[in-house]
Amino acid sequence: MNNEKIEKLIRTKEAKKQELAKHSEEVKTVEELRSIHDRIKEINAEIEELRGVIKQDDENIADRTKAVNKKEDAVKPEARGKQIADPEHGFESRGRADLDGAQTKESAEARNREYGKNLKEGRSITVSGGTIVLPQHTSDTINPSFLQGSNLIDLVKQVPIPGGETYSQPYEISTDDAAYTAEGAEAATAEVKFGKATIAKAKVTAYSEMTEEVEKLAEAPYAEAVLGAVETSLRKKMAKEILVGTGADNTLTGIFSEKAAAIDKATDLEIAKIDNTTLDTIIYSYGGDESVEGMNLLVLNKKDLAAFARLRNTDGSKFHTIIMSGNGGSGTIDGTPFVINSACGSIADSKTAAATYCMAYGNPMNYQLTIFSDPEIKKSTDYKFKEGMVCHRGVVFAGGNVVSANGFIRVKKAPQA
Repeated sequence: MNNEKIEKLIRTKEAKKQELAKHSEEVKTVEELRSIHDRIKEINAEIEELRGVIKQDDENIADRTKAVNKKEDAVKPEARGKQIADPEHGFESRGRADLDGAQTKESAEARNREYGKNLKEGRSITVSGGTIVLPQHTSDTINPSFLQGSNLIDLVKQVPIPGGETYSQPYEISTDDAAYTAEGAEAATAEVKFGKATIAKAKVTAYSEMTEEVEKLAEAPYAEAVLGAVETSLRKKMAKEILVGTGADNTLTGIFSEKAAAIDKATDLEIAKIDNTTLDTIIYSYGGDESVEGMNLLVLNKKDLAAFARLRNTDGSKFHTIIMSGNGGSGTIDGTPFVINSACGSIADSKTAAATYCMAYGNPMNYQLTIFSDPEIKKSTDYKFKEGMVCHRGVVFAGGNVVSANGFIRVKKAPQA
């Protein structure tokens, strides 16, 4: 395929890109938009490959031309004369250099004359080979940031209740002991006490804007990144609210909230500092009087995880074995699962006030996240049409609460002695 045909094919693909960009303004679903951007990326790659073929072909022609000129120059009388006149220097160092210099000067003067003629006659010109500004290239990928939302949201119990307003989950609190009974006397009362966790609907939203130039012209998939950012923002907020949601109107009820009625405040622990006994204290304080509840989940701040990692035995070896897993937001401490959540206070941080909730330990399924509507992300080009801004708005209706009696033990920072 000659260069003229390749150039024609490139122009066809460029036209197809413009057509897809125009079509992207009319799509109504995220899936269609992503499909269009994927196709544009493929076309960009095809165009770059075709331009590479043209460049390679030009380089081959230049190499062949140079080789032919070199053979012709080797037999020119003036070149041979230079070599004979100065036998101490090679042909390339004197004869060829002088000849190339003269040809370069002559060709430069010829180009300048041609440029001057075109400028005088009002024609446009293209000057190639300049080095004033180096070409800039944009990658077709976007490097991700660090993990921004806690993995906790993926570990709690999720129940979809499409279209609902509130949801109630009963739970058992305790059962009375039996008792000895005399002959003919009434049987001892052994009632089961129940509680009920109410989960009300809350509205969580995220909004983002970008210019239409970014959406249509940038090679990197910025539009796709913006859509992902809205989804990440929703997850990030809800992962924190699972812990610190106040339980007021239009909010989740978090594990640390006073309105988490399933947790008896009398079971809260107070710890002044993290030492070699801290993890065991938390584990053996959780659950009923008749059992140890096994390896449950510890939710904590990254600073407190670092404090566990700094503990040492008398020989200087690490006291705990900490293994990170997945995306770095979770792992195990001596086999006990943990997840990092920045909504937790930090016992190890001297700036943390006393009585601040810093950790939670328990079965993550004891917290229920009810989804009243699936997350929805909408795109609009109307709101800021004059400015040429493309707007994205995400919304999800959800609620949450602790749904098991003392489903978590909460750890506060104790006052310093």
